[in-house]
Amino acid sequence: MSEENISRLDINGKEIILIGTAHVSKNSAEQVKEVIEAEQPDSVCIELDEQRYKSITEGKKWKETDIFQVIKDRKATLLLMNLAISSFQKRMANQFGINPGQEMIQGIESAKEIDANLVLADRDIQTTFSRIWRGIGLKGKAMLLAQVIASIFTKETISEEELEKMKSQDMIDSMLQEFTDNFPKLKKPLIDERDQYLAQKIKEAPGDKVVAVLGAAHVPGIKEQINQDHNLEHLAQLPPKSKIPKIIGWSIPIFIISLIIYTFITNAEAGMAQIISWILWNGSLSALGTLIAFGHPLAVLTAFVAAPITSLEPFLAAGWFAGFVQAYFRRPSVNDFERLSDDVHSLKGFWNNKVTRVLLVVIFANIGSSVGTFIGGADVIRLFIEHL
Repeated sequence: MSEENISRLDINGKEIILIGTAHVSKNSAEQVKEVIEAEQPDSVCIELDEQRYKSITEGKKWKETDIFQVIKDRKATLLLMNLAISSFQKRMANQFGINPGQEMIQGIESAKEIDANLVLADRDIQTTFSRIWRGIGLKGKAMLLAQVIASIFTKETISEEELEKMKSQDMIDSMLQEFTDNFPKLKKPLIDERDQYLAQKIKEAPGDKVVAVLGAAHVPGIKEQINQDHNLEHLAQLPPKSKIPKIIGWSIPIFIISLIIYTFITNAEAGMAQIISWILWNGSLSALGTLIAFGHPLAVLTAFVAAPITSLEPFLAAGWFAGFVQAYFRRPSVNDFERLSDDVHSLKGFWNNKVTRVLLVVIFANIGSSVGTFIGGADVIRLFIEHL
């Protein structure tokens, strides 16, 4: 049995075997099977959380996704990012004729075959995304979303030899360095914190011998962190929301409404001009965003009507209302969910699939409304100054 990509550790008398894998490598899945059969560990740890484990073991469950609940829970952008990431991984996997995450599936199957404890060692993916999203700021969010969506349509392919090189120590270090340079604030929640979480879960796994199936990028960090104790509860907490967005979210509407009321009292004609400007800029740009997403005509109308109101209420968004209407009149079918991973490979498929269409309506309507708020607000201020 080849020891390549395998690290053996002795932690307080417990033998821990780390297998560094590439998530779409056929050789990785074969190696996982060989190691677990040969070592007969008491526990097998896999780099999955409960949500991703269910996604793998209950494959058809995701077809029952309630798109209305996604919008209600404000997870349209999160779902879009998940689709983009899984699409990229599936494209790589299809290139080599295997299933995405085959090495994790193999880890689950091999653990059952030898009756070992199966430990889901990774942190909840929603927690990781939330910690990333709340920590990178507006510019970082825009850059991350743009890069993730752009990855959907790339036609780049790599050789399996290059894929195998990704499992070497030097390659990983250089990859992480480049990753840190481009998105320095992402490395901590996406890599460092998960290294700590994974290390602690592996160390706490039952039995005297543990095999851990991991993405190769985590192996160096885990080897560094496993000799230290980490608070899993602390690492699983969501960071406190900043009060600044809430303050800004309420300050802008109060400021705009105050200007309009003052202007209207002193000059009804000028006040009415401000109201019309606010409605037209907010409504038109939100409707335009919905139109760009090829939204249903009633979704476009809903965005126009909702945007001027929701822009003055921080807890509401025009995209939610437009998305609900879109989902009602163009309700995604099971077939739409089944085609998702293939449709998101092309712009045509992305816009034609009813699931991604709803997500795009939500996001584009909100973007249009946000732009309309700034332009409409600026015009309200301009009319106020002219009146003075």
